[in-house]
Amino acid sequence: MSNILVVDDEAGIRELLQEILFDEGHQVRLAENAVEARLAFDQTPPDLVLLDIWMPDTDGITLLKEWSASGKLHMPVIMMSGHGTIDTAVEATKIGAFDFLEKPIALQKLLHTVSRALKQNAGRNKPGNGFSLLGKSPVIQDLQNRLLLLAKYRGPILFLGQQGSPFELAAQILHTLDTPWLVPDDLAWLASNPLDVLIKAEGGTLLLKEIANLGKLEQRGLMLLISRMEKHHVRLFCCSAENLSSRVADHSFDADLYQSLSAVSLLFPNLRDHRDDIPEIANHLMLLLVENKSISPKSFNTAALNALRLYDWPFNLGQLQNVVHTLALTTLSDEITVTDVKLVLSQFLDEGVTITKNNPFSFDLPLREARDHFERLYFEHHLVKADGNMSRIADTVGLERTHLYRKLKQLDIKFSRKSE
Repeated sequence: MSNILVVDDEAGIRELLQEILFDEGHQVRLAENAVEARLAFDQTPPDLVLLDIWMPDTDGITLLKEWSASGKLHMPVIMMSGHGTIDTAVEATKIGAFDFLEKPIALQKLLHTVSRALKQNAGRNKPGNGFSLLGKSPVIQDLQNRLLLLAKYRGPILFLGQQGSPFELAAQILHTLDTPWLVPDDLAWLASNPLDVLIKAEGGTLLLKEIANLGKLEQRGLMLLISRMEKHHVRLFCCSAENLSSRVADHSFDADLYQSLSAVSLLFPNLRDHRDDIPEIANHLMLLLVENKSISPKSFNTAALNALRLYDWPFNLGQLQNVVHTLALTTLSDEITVTDVKLVLSQFLDEGVTITKNNPFSFDLPLREARDHFERLYFEHHLVKADGNMSRIADTVGLERTHLYRKLKQLDIKFSRKSE
């Protein structure tokens, strides 16, 4: 049984749609305006929304944009209007609407569209689920919203970003469940038999991890694959940590291939660009390891999480995953401390955990913001250095402990009182 939300200011249409959909075995909730729609949506996210465009308080297009911008558009939305135009339908589809129905709505057209929308939604990963691993910062919300706009795009998509960026996670979010999922490690087959792999991926997803170093024959194979992918209903994601435009300039990468791939591209942020998400991501990664029963339960103390947050992560999420996995397997106690973190990170950076490399401090901030920013970095540095021992920190920075607690709370710095 699917949960369907019908939003329309005309009582007769709401009740008619409710009766029809109820007879088809669906649970149906009604809203006569945007206010009721928001309440119903937040109370229980629906599996499908039938949304009228013309409403007195807030029009349907505005409400659709609102859900999309807030990352809530995880279900199909079918727009309805008695005054539909091609331009309106195109705008709604660009925002993320599944389809557009003109009133009066033919019964068979309604049932067919609803069935198709629910079937597609049931077979697709929900974007919010995958992105819970990446945090909740504005940078990640922006990435999620851009991916949502590409949910129904079937041409090749180019993912760009530094090594270790979550390319595969993003592709999995857009991948249709119960269909082929191919991520070849070696791309030499592009030169010899690109169509064989395309046939294996038919109806599913093909992810090519790094395409910047493809040889001439492999690039030709990729061009052939792109020309045939629509026929085989394959979604193609190509990834690169290199500057492809510079490869085109030095004639090592085919200009036509680059043109085809860069038609739709998405740039991924570096992990250090949303470092406030790192503690939550680290805890989530540890929880996944515990749930998979690969380790006994372990947790990070506050100083350890601060140490992870302050590190620059040159290899992004992939590196953080490896570090958390190593800490989970090699830490001797149930609590992971800053000493444990420093020991693992020391293999990547000689000076250990500091903020001196790629210092995130900005001198372009207003004075008050710059002072708060510096103080936050200053106290976080000492939290890491003293392994969270508040007495030692108070002595080092020259503050009474009560004043120190007040300052940390003022700067919204997480700390624990247990280390005295």
